[in-house]
Amino acid sequence: MMQTLRVGFFRLFYRFGSWLSWRGKTPTVAHSVRQLPTNAGNLGARVYAQANGGDKPLIVYFHGGGWVIGDLRTHHYFCQAYSHHTGCTLVAIDYRLAPEHTFPAAHEDCLAATHWIAEHVEELGPSNGRIVLAGDSAGGNLAVCSALSLDESAASKVAGEILIYPVVDHYSVPYASYEERATGQALTRDVMLWFWDTYLGSAAPDGDEAAITRPMHASNLSSLPPTLLITAERDPLRDEGKQFAQKCEDAGVTVNYKHYEDVEHGFACSEGPTPQFQAFIDQTRDWLKAL
Repeated sequence: MMQTLRVGFFRLFYRFGSWLSWRGKTPTVAHSVRQLPTNAGNLGARVYAQANGGDKPLIVYFHGGGWVIGDLRTHHYFCQAYSHHTGCTLVAIDYRLAPEHTFPAAHEDCLAATHWIAEHVEELGPSNGRIVLAGDSAGGNLAVCSALSLDESAASKVAGEILIYPVVDHYSVPYASYEERATGQALTRDVMLWFWDTYLGSAAPDGDEAAITRPMHASNLSSLPPTLLITAERDPLRDEGKQFAQKCEDAGVTVNYKHYEDVEHGFACSEGPTPQFQAFIDQTRDWLKAL
């Protein structure tokens, strides 16, 4: 009962905070609601189509929120802004959340959505026929885990991935940022522990599950597409993101890595159009042009 109340409270609080940060500051981008008929069943999605996106890849977006409290509503305003400023058609995926649906439900949904979109990209809005997998925090985890799990046909359609302060390892690994940034920002160490435990449920953080929960330990990192990776200074996830960028580079992946000082986890998606958000947008546009 207490778990249900806690989850419900945080979901409502996250939606309200997002609305408060973005209200009156979001460019108007029309969206449509779709049901994607994937092999995991019908998955809800919001499509933010861009009429001039024919020369750009389509962005497949997985929202953050610790696999627990985020949804299409918490990220609606950000997705509008991101689609508008990049000029890309964007498809946001409504994957299943924990604790109602623990691991591997979210991963299975995101992987199935990616496979379906790769085969039907021309049906979703103007694009150049390629896709970019993107996500923030837990959504970044789902983006990179999906990229690592794609079949050859779908992988050939992926032009790149955008990982915004992603979760790439479990809290059992003693990264210094988990202690240095344990408190003092919205995402605390204790909240991150709760997210992980709620998401995994009865699954173990190692063993067979590690391959699709902890990309830091994946054996096929060299298969990843060109990657834009963002980290924030005031973030328990700071150090694992930095290390992951280096590990991907060592595996031969083309990585554009940027660490943002004096910002916290959530700065790109949850704080509205701040100067740091604009810097992130500028970096994304430059990276997209270089693909």
